[in-house]
Amino acid sequence: MTKINIKYLAEKLNMAPSTVSRALNDSYEISKATKEKVMALAKELNYQPNPYARSLRAHRSKTIGVIIPERINNFFAQVIDGIEEITQQYGYHLLVYNSHEDVEQEKKIISYLLGGRVDAIVMSVSSQTSSTEHLEQVLRQGIPIIFFDRIAQNIPTTKFITNDYQSGFDATMHLIQSGCRKIYFLLLSKEITIGKERLRGYLDAIKASNLPFLENWVIQCYQEEKKNLELIKSFLYPMDRPDGILSSVEKLAISAYHAIKQTKLRIPEDIKLITFSNLKIADLMNPPLSTISQPAYEIGRECAKLLMNNLNKSKQISIEDKVITIPSVIHVRSSSCS
Repeated sequence: MTKINIKYLAEKLNMAPSTVSRALNDSYEISKATKEKVMALAKELNYQPNPYARSLRAHRSKTIGVIIPERINNFFAQVIDGIEEITQQYGYHLLVYNSHEDVEQEKKIISYLLGGRVDAIVMSVSSQTSSTEHLEQVLRQGIPIIFFDRIAQNIPTTKFITNDYQSGFDATMHLIQSGCRKIYFLLLSKEITIGKERLRGYLDAIKASNLPFLENWVIQCYQEEKKNLELIKSFLYPMDRPDGILSSVEKLAISAYHAIKQTKLRIPEDIKLITFSNLKIADLMNPPLSTISQPAYEIGRECAKLLMNNLNKSKQISIEDKVITIPSVIHVRSSSCS
């Protein structure tokens, strides 16, 4: 008698076994029409999943998948250190993946991890992530997932963030109190939550101070450093250049430093600068860079403690749907002072 397995179904449907497997697991990568074909034949032939293969998901890999959007940002390195400190105590190790700010790469990583290679996922979404269908698939397969910093708001799980709105507001007010009247905001992405909240804080501070404002003071930047350098230089050359800059992410502030140097302007005499950054050498830069530092290490620890508490219970329960805010700290240095 012919054994009805995935390979047999694939031959009957003239599909790859991997396609049939994903369809049976309701993968977001497979079209609705293909899923319906696969499920119809599986029902017709009374296909029964391999109980041993199914049981593999119940076994612990003792591995946590961590997905970050970039490695260059010191914030993410510190979060990983915090996660690792806790998980090592429980005998877990980390698999760290970089989406490179590419949502398609992020989807590929998620698909790979859904194969039972990890017990849980901790992630910060890419700057391109708007649709969350691939993240919803994680929940459907019963894998715990939590977010930090850049979060998927509509996914029902715990998210760890900082007070981005208030920090954006306070940083802008600091520049205003330092004498700035024309403050530009460097933005990487309007898709991600941190960009939206930091921008909202900036705009409200400008409004609260009754300062003039033009829409083109919000500068949409690029992922590529060379493009950002030229973009920033383009608005530094004119006489009506800004006298202050708030950078929403670390790498844009570094580009601003280089651009200001190349245009022979001076920090802070000609232009003042403050940025969201966990750069450890900020106080060694010339001049020392003012930063809004996120509690990265603590965020990592809290993410890991929540997961370890969940995974090591005799009966795994759903992680609570809530947002936990851990405040950032502003470090005022010479780059933004009068």
